[in-house]
Order: sequence, then C-alpha cells, then structure tokens
Amino acid sequence: MLQEIYDSSLATSIREVGVLFPALESLHVIALTLVVGTIAVVDLRLLGVASHRRSANRLIQELLPFTWGAFALAAVTGSLLFTSKSVDYVANPAFLAKLAVLFLAGLNMAIFHFGAYRRIASWDLAATPPPAARAAGLFSLLLWTATVVLGRWIGFL
Repeated sequence: MLQEIYDSSLATSIREVGVLFPALESLHVIALTLVVGTIAVVDLRLLGVASHRRSANRLIQELLPFTWGAFALAAVTGSLLFTSKSVDYVANPAFLAKLAVLFLAGLNMAIFHFGAYRRIASWDLAATPPPAARAAGLFSLLLWTATVVLGRWIGFL
C-alpha cells in the first residue's frame, strides 16, 4: 500500500516538480508554528505563568479556531509530504516518534477536556489553575516541543 502511495501521480509530482515539496514544507512549518504558538499561549495560562488577568476559558475559546484551522493545514500538508516519501518515512525513527508524540498530545488534550476543563467554572479566573490543568499544560508544552524537534530530525535520519 505504501508503495502505491509513493508511486501515485500526486506523490510523483510532489517529488519531481521542484517547487512543490519546499512549498508544502514551508506551509507545514507555518501551520505548525501557529498550532504550537496558540497552544503555548493556553499552556502558559494553564501553568499560571502568563495571561493571569484573562479568563482561561475565554482565552481557550478565542484561540481554539486558529489552533484547529492551523492544525488542519498542518495535517493536509503533512499528509501530502508523506505521500512523496511514504516508503522512507515509515522506516524513519524520527517520523514514527513524531506520530507517537502527536498521538500523546491528542490524548493529553482529551484528558484535559474531559477532566479539568469540565470544572473550569470553578478555577477560570484563578491565577494558578488546579494541578490537573497545570499538568495538562506542562505535558502539552513538552509534547508539542518534542513534535517540532522530531519533525526537524525526520530529514536527517
């Protein structure tokens, strides 16, 4: 199946048309920057080290559309980049680790949204959120940082 993806006309075009891969990679990096940047703002609020004067819920609600929009663009561009080197990427330890870390970041987000976020009314304006929210923010920062680092390593392994 991976060979079929690699041999597709789309993947071949991405590999052979000189500007496509770097253009997609640039869009992917810009999108990932927006994802990580908006998430970091929320994570720093959850850690209690930034945006103390803002409602955590309002901050989350305002940034979430930008985060999801940028994530969608990153997913599309990342998928297109994958098609062009699918056979190589599935054997690349950095790529596999990046996928695992992305999964863990999603799991962390789900745990936060089904846990501490459900009780946000009780801590929304607190300068220091409860331990579960702070833990989610810390893990999120670490996981998204790892995603960026592993993404950079893909081309070198």
